[in-house]
This record gives sequence, C-alpha cells and structure tokens, in this order.
Amino acid sequence: MPMGEALPETSGAPELATLAWAPAFARGYVKDLRVRWALEEAGRPYRTAPQDHLVRDGAYRAWQPFGQVPAWREGPVEMFESAAIVLHLAAQSERLSPQDPAGAARTTSWVLAAVATVQPQVDVANSIASDLPEPARAACLARLASRLAALEAWLAGRDWLEGRFTAGDLMMAAVIREVNPGTLQAYPRLTGWLARCLDRPAFEAALAAQLADLAE
Repeated sequence: MPMGEALPETSGAPELATLAWAPAFARGYVKDLRVRWALEEAGRPYRTAPQDHLVRDGAYRAWQPFGQVPAWREGPVEMFESAAIVLHLAAQSERLSPQDPAGAARTTSWVLAAVATVQPQVDVANSIASDLPEPARAACLARLASRLAALEAWLAGRDWLEGRFTAGDLMMAAVIREVNPGTLQAYPRLTGWLARCLDRPAFEAALAAQLADLAE
C-alpha cells in the first residue's frame, strides 16, 4: 500500500494526525506536510488519523493539548509539534540525518533554526506586516530580509545547508516556501536551494498525499 494512504485500523502502522478538511488557501501548507515529507524521505509507511478542523474532542486533546495537527503515535510514543516529530524520525533514519553525534547536532540546529529563527519572521511578514504603519512595517520586513540574507550567504558554494540533504533542509524549505515569491527573487542561491528541495520525489509524494486527503 502506498505511503501516506489511510490504512486500516488493524494495520499497526504508526499514525499521523492530519486535518479532515482545510480551506483551499491552506491546502499544501498544513503542517502535517512536514512530517509526511520526512516519512517519505525515510521510506516509512504510516496511516492517517484525520481530525475535524473545528471540533476536536477530549480524546484528541489528550494526544495534542492544543488541538492542532500534526500529532504522531508510534507504539507507546505519542508526540506533537512538527519539528519535534521530524527530529524524532531523523534520529531513526540515516536518510534524514547523520547518526553520528556531530552530524545529528547540526541537523537539530537547522530544524530548530527553521521554526524558531526564521518561521516567526515569515509569519509576521505574511500576516500583519501589510497592515502596520510605517516604520513598523519596514522593521518587520527588515527582520525577514536579515534572515533570508543570512541563508543566502550561508549557501554560497553549498547545495544543501550541510554536506547533504537532511531534515534541516526539509524543515527550512517548508518555512521558506511560505515566503512571497517576489521577495525571494532577491536571493538567487536561496531560490535555487529551495527548488532543489521541492524537486525531491519525497516532497512531491507528501504534497500529493496531503492534497488528496483534503480533497476527499
């Protein structure tokens, strides 16, 4: 059975909580995509557990306290937050992260940089910057620009954030793809790196799986 397909309850496969429905603008960007992508890269099967986007009962809140997706269940292990789940999967897969301490530490650093250092600036720029008066708007956009410029500089002479594709690239690409394409035009190395990430078959499979689930 293809990875990402909803499996029978009796399959015993690990379970990924996803949304049962999302508005058109959010499809392809719901954060379970990040975990789906990691699972595809690692070659791991899973089943989905679709959750209603408005009402999530107490049973789900016991799994994910904030009622969001994704959440992950694998035997006795229950987790939430996409970055935490991706790091958990990376610790189990050489395809997602070097397994030596030094390589794993670098992967962890990039995953956390994506969600703690870059994502907040992207979110602010996308959600409220246009509604702010000057100079607050300019300050928001400048903070995003500083993050993008740092990545642009880091990618000089590199195809990936480290020596090869890792979960750090995965998480950072999931964040950077939310940046306005017009903004990214000023960063050619970053744009090229993003294209390499999104051209990976695992990303394409994960995206197709999410879109198919949300279209049902």
